[in-house]
Amino acid sequence: MIIDELLAERGMTRYALAKRGNIPYNTLKDLCSGRTSIEKCSAGTLYRIAKELRVPMETLMESAFPKRCSFETFKSNVCHRLKNLGDIDFLIVTIEGDDIFEYFSRGWYPECLYLLAMVDYISRLNDVEICEDYDDLRGLTLEETVYPTSLLILSEVLGDEGIKEEAYANAIPEFIRFNIVENEVRNVC
Repeated sequence: MIIDELLAERGMTRYALAKRGNIPYNTLKDLCSGRTSIEKCSAGTLYRIAKELRVPMETLMESAFPKRCSFETFKSNVCHRLKNLGDIDFLIVTIEGDDIFEYFSRGWYPECLYLLAMVDYISRLNDVEICEDYDDLRGLTLEETVYPTSLLILSEVLGDEGIKEEAYANAIPEFIRFNIVENEVRNVC
């Protein structure tokens, strides 16, 4: 928990923070142990913790609300996770982790649909039955076609729209269904 990390940096104990910040010790202990989540804390408690630790309140909230990385970084991370875990473990971890619905609930639709496309693609390659939990999401599509940044740059530099058209025509079907152009998910360093 971030509070424990900040306490260690300052050479302070939980008890000292509770005393100095007028925070019930059990509240602090529950926060640090994960028994209660930071987003359930009152604004007053968060303010006192942040004040005593000399950090903005946002620093305490970062773990509750992860930042969104670029879509290119996200895709790279997914492809690396696939490479590191292998096909079947990737499917198990992704489906059990419920990441697809998590991205959807945050409104991160490109990430949600990319990960769903990857799950469906890897399922097809391995003759694994498609997970029916996502049937409602399979009817969605992104309004605008999402191309890899490198492909957009190449097309722009060469002044050749045909590069995009060819990539679209050769895209993996599970991805193009969501209007995402993806041709290669295994060629990662």
